[in-house]
This record gives sequence, structure tokens and C-alpha cells, in this order.
Amino acid sequence: MDHSEDASGLLESSDVESQKERVVTEEEWLQKWEMGNIGFHKEQGHPLLQKYLDVLLNGRSGLRIFFPLCGKAVEMKWLADMGHSVVGVEVSEQAVKDFFSEHSLPYCEEPVSEISGAKMFQSTSGNISLYCCSIYDLSSSIVGKFDGVWDRGALVAVNPCDRQRYASLMINLVEKNSSYLLVTVSYDPSKHKGPPFYVPESEIKSLFGNCCEIKCLEKVDDFSERHRQWGLDYFLEVLYLLKFVA
Repeated sequence: MDHSEDASGLLESSDVESQKERVVTEEEWLQKWEMGNIGFHKEQGHPLLQKYLDVLLNGRSGLRIFFPLCGKAVEMKWLADMGHSVVGVEVSEQAVKDFFSEHSLPYCEEPVSEISGAKMFQSTSGNISLYCCSIYDLSSSIVGKFDGVWDRGALVAVNPCDRQRYASLMINLVEKNSSYLLVTVSYDPSKHKGPPFYVPESEIKSLFGNCCEIKCLEKVDDFSERHRQWGLDYFLEVLYLLKFVA
């Protein structure tokens, strides 16, 4: 079977509905980090970001780049070293602290006055700021607006019932003329309950289509033994460019 076209016609009805009610709690995500159950983390960085970096930057320097649900993504250090300002948000304090320690980056920690219980961890160089809180507590008045977004493991991790809320927040956090690289996954959702959740192209158009141009850049076979253990027989990563126009 050819899965390169996202199996779109076949998977956008009852099979997708099987995931609609699925809810993963904040506590479950924290437990994944505590237990080291973080198979979603890529130690070497993501090849699609390396390949399409120029699309994200679009010839610009000194950008503000947002990493939603950032975990300890190594690409944050990579982009900061290129002279960009990186802001991430992550519910797990362990993930945030692991990021700084694994890259031997000194940092300071301070409360976020606008968000009860939230903390902001910032590299002493000032170019990496990671907020430890729920992403839904953020707003542009707190973190400003961004020129670029790297969304890998974020939209596909939020609960399906929260996608509209998530998309509305992201739209409010980006500048006009910004570039948003979005990685989704494609598989048979009747065989795996998620996360990561299957998000069909039709839903991406529904969530973002009114305010940006959407282009599918590449579909990559990312199938591994991990996915086989989930009961799947194929697993694709699908990269989109969301171009917010003035």
C-alpha cells in the first residue's frame, strides 16, 4: 500500500474519530520524563530542520524562534549558537534542567510574575529562555511574538480536544511574515491511540488555513521497531510550511 499521500481519504473518518476523546494529563507527561520514557527525543537533532533551515530563516538573521512543548530539544542550542533568540515552553522542569546540564550551559531561574507557579530558565548568555508551565498560560504579552516556529512533537502531542485552543494561541504568538515549520505524523489511528496523534492535512487547513499559506514540503518514512511494537505497519513524518502573510 502506498502511504505517501497520507492515506488521506481512508483515514479521515471513523479511524480518526477513535482518537478524538483521548486525553493525556499533565501528570502523565511528567511521569514520562521521570521514567525516562522519552522515545520522542532526538539526541542528534531533527534532520528535517537541518534540511529546511533556510526555509525557516528565509535569509533573515537574529530571529526570535519559538519551540512549543520543547522538551530538551538539541536544536534550541544549535539555533542559539547561530545568533537567534530561542524561547521554549515545557511542562517538565526536569526536561528544562536536563537541557541546560547536557549542554553545559549556565542559567538563572526566576518566577514568572504573570503565571502562578511558573518559572523561567534563561541561559546566562540571554539567548535561550525556557518557560516551565502549561503552554496555555502563555500569551504574547508575556513572551512577545516570534519570527519563526519549530513545531515538532507539539501539535501532535496536544490532546485532540485542545487543538483549536493550541492553534489559536500559536496564531497569536507569531509575527506577520513569520515562517512556521510543522511536523505531523501519519499512521493508522485505529491501531494506536496516541500520542503522538494523527493529524490529517484537512485538519491543519481547518486550524490554520484562514491566516496562512500551507505547503507540504516533505513526507518521510520514519518507521522503526518502536512503531512496530505499537502495532503499526507504517509511520510517516509530514513536514508543512505555514507562511503567515502580512
